Amino acid sequence: MVTAALKVRRTRIMNFPAEEDFHRLLDALTLCVLLHDAQTKAIVWANQAACVALGFSLEELLPLKARDMTRPEPKYRRELGVAAMDRAITQGPQVYEWCYRSRAGIDMLSEAIATYVPLRERAVVMVQFRDISAEEAVRQKLRRYETRLREFMQDLGEGVAVLTPRGKLEFISESGRRVLGVAPGEPLGAVTDYCTPADRNRLVTQLRHATGEQLTHAQRYRITRRDGATRWLRITCRRVAIENDLNGLLVHFRDISDEVSTEEARRMEARMLEYAGRYNAMGEMATAIAHELSQPLAAVRNFIEGAIQRLGQGSIDSAIWGLRSADRQAEHAALIIKSVREYIVKREPTETHVDLRDILNDVAYFIELRAKEAGVRVNIEQSPQALPVLCERVLIGQVILNLAFNAVEALTETKSSTRVVTLATALAGERAELRVIDNGPGVPADAHERLFDGFSSSKAGGNGIGLSLCKNIVTRHGGRIWAQAAQTERAAEGGGLECRFALPLAPSAEAGG
Repeated sequence: MVTAALKVRRTRIMNFPAEEDFHRLLDALTLCVLLHDAQTKAIVWANQAACVALGFSLEELLPLKARDMTRPEPKYRRELGVAAMDRAITQGPQVYEWCYRSRAGIDMLSEAIATYVPLRERAVVMVQFRDISAEEAVRQKLRRYETRLREFMQDLGEGVAVLTPRGKLEFISESGRRVLGVAPGEPLGAVTDYCTPADRNRLVTQLRHATGEQLTHAQRYRITRRDGATRWLRITCRRVAIENDLNGLLVHFRDISDEVSTEEARRMEARMLEYAGRYNAMGEMATAIAHELSQPLAAVRNFIEGAIQRLGQGSIDSAIWGLRSADRQAEHAALIIKSVREYIVKREPTETHVDLRDILNDVAYFIELRAKEAGVRVNIEQSPQALPVLCERVLIGQVILNLAFNAVEALTETKSSTRVVTLATALAGERAELRVIDNGPGVPADAHERLFDGFSSSKAGGNGIGLSLCKNIVTRHGGRIWAQAAQTERAAEGGGLECRFALPLAPSAEAGG
């Protein structure tokens, strides 16, 4: 059995390829191969691929040195190439970058592998190399993209993070670290660690319900940064799954603290605007209210004086009647004061669905009160159709009051025996409209556009601040306000002013109080 095995082995060795077959095999390679003498580092052989790539025949290659076939740069000096070959002899195969230059002067950036091979006749260092110019170009392009992306993201106010399916923070952008106040290299912790306890469960729910189809609806969270600062974030997320690369949640978060501060400032401005507007109206109403209160108060005094006299005369029944009458007049005065007080009490602005006609009804009493004192008749024409709007009811009521008081004041300057202010509601396309029309002297046509810009008024001695407030309020509600000459049938000959504002109809829900 041993003899048979030796015969098989001997047969295999005898059939092993001859030296010229090895040459054929190496010439068939697409990988370039150069053989260097292990001692002198001179080229002793090259395969066909190397000859073609360098543009030299084998005979021409043999006497060449590094300077003849290498880019002339310090990092490609012959000494460095020889050092790499020497390391291959003592330390094993060496991989390094080298740039060969062909006879035509074309550079070929290559990945070279130097391997020490002790052949039977001489020891050589076999250098295999392949052109990596295209790969390097792609790598450089990717590096440029990465550098640009990092530079672009450097100043972003938005952070990007990736969470594993178990919720662990796997990646966060540099901008994200800044948003969270986390220094480079500092541990991140769990994403929920930054939320307030009240928001933590809500964030977990948002992450749990994320899908791969689209981003979740943006939600707002109050967080405490790592440096202790309190900020507001808007967070969206979606599930991502890239085969063998990424699987988890892609989270976008942006610092919106400035937006929240602006919104709060606007709410404060709205509250102050409402408050100032009501007191502005009270200045206009003061005279009329004083006159309206003077009547029941005078009646109270008269009834009480009469009751005292009757008590002195022993007429108790008459005295009781007088006191009860005084009580009724006092109650009437109290109702007047209550209605005014309820209107000017400071309230938080709240948008509700309401019918514009109902808002007009709310303020009609005050308008009629002011008009009565000025000798002006008020005519109210309500639309037969519902006019649902979404608004801050008291603020829109303030606009109607200001426009109506402005019209009443303008009529005090006229000598007409019939002074009328008409307040009308109407449906105008997709908007609810309110019109305040007077038959007074009007204003010049070129002043209509400036009337609501502040410091312009249709009445003598007015400063237009009330009309400017009207424009601010209507604009905040997505509406429009303007002035025009009054319709001829409503106005006195050659005069009259019509002020209008229009609000968008509420998209849904019936108007309610």
